[in-house]
Amino acid sequence: MAKVVTLGEIMLRLSSPGQKRFVQSDVFDVVYGGGEANVAVSCANYGHDAYFVSKLPKHEIGQCAVNALRRYGVHTDFIARGGNRVGIYYLETGASMRPSKVIYDRAGSSIAEADPQDFDFDKIMEGADWFHWSGITPAISDKAAELTKLACEAAKRHGVTVSVDLNFRKKLWTSEKAQSIMKPLMKYVDVCIGNEEDAQLCLGFKPDADVEGGKTDAEGYYGIFKGMMQEFGFKYVVSTLRESLSATHNGWKALIYNGKEFYQSKHYDIMPIIDRVGGGDSFSGGLIHGLLTYPDNQGKALEFAVAASALKHTIPGDFNMVSKEEVEALAGGDASGRVQR
Repeated sequence: MAKVVTLGEIMLRLSSPGQKRFVQSDVFDVVYGGGEANVAVSCANYGHDAYFVSKLPKHEIGQCAVNALRRYGVHTDFIARGGNRVGIYYLETGASMRPSKVIYDRAGSSIAEADPQDFDFDKIMEGADWFHWSGITPAISDKAAELTKLACEAAKRHGVTVSVDLNFRKKLWTSEKAQSIMKPLMKYVDVCIGNEEDAQLCLGFKPDADVEGGKTDAEGYYGIFKGMMQEFGFKYVVSTLRESLSATHNGWKALIYNGKEFYQSKHYDIMPIIDRVGGGDSFSGGLIHGLLTYPDNQGKALEFAVAASALKHTIPGDFNMVSKEEVEALAGGDASGRVQR
């Protein structure tokens, strides 16, 4: 299988139990997760040699984060050790018309303060087939933005396919700052993944779609896909199309464009949602596997990604704990949920 490298931050996630609000909670459920770490776990689950690149403290909590990745087969050889803290985020899971909430406590984390000398990106990219990052990483800090650029440059020197999940986070930076950093980085990117908000706030492209009203017809995206490909030279432009009917009921599909043809996936009606955090990351992980496995069939690659993400919505925690066989079964039409015995 392929060597897949991801760069980003893994955090300690503290969740209020069940659907409790923060103010009701006397304890928190503990897991680890974060955009690119989640993608690495997905790729490892599908049989790839997945490497996660980051920096974590040498203390026991930093080691817990490393162990969380190792548990699922992710290689941690290129995680630098040092700095003072593991980033934290708090999650309150919503229900029905009450949305989920995230509170970040990640300022000054080890990866946010990391220096270029912490990483040998040429060694990291040697023999790699794919490098993935997201807009969250350069949003963490100016230092992390510089690391992202250095990693992208090394990936290009080694002929590695580069994908980005635009992943705009308004609690980390403004649209103006995002565009000033993200647009120059697009010249390194082969596969651009994002939703309608990401494309607008990170790159300045707005689809003709009433997202808030739940109208996400694929036709509204055709124009901006072509425009993005013309401006940045992507090989693929991909968008998830989420219909957010409530916190626990979403419609889910996606669209891909290779410069010649558009392909729209089948639609999934996901209800009830158990945990939608990591849903986009599971899509990215599925798409990476799909494009590596079916390089001449973008439709099949997209169907794998959408099915993988639909399954993630049913699993607690950041990581998508599914095998490629389970994803292929759902993508092939087996959505009955019957007991397997």
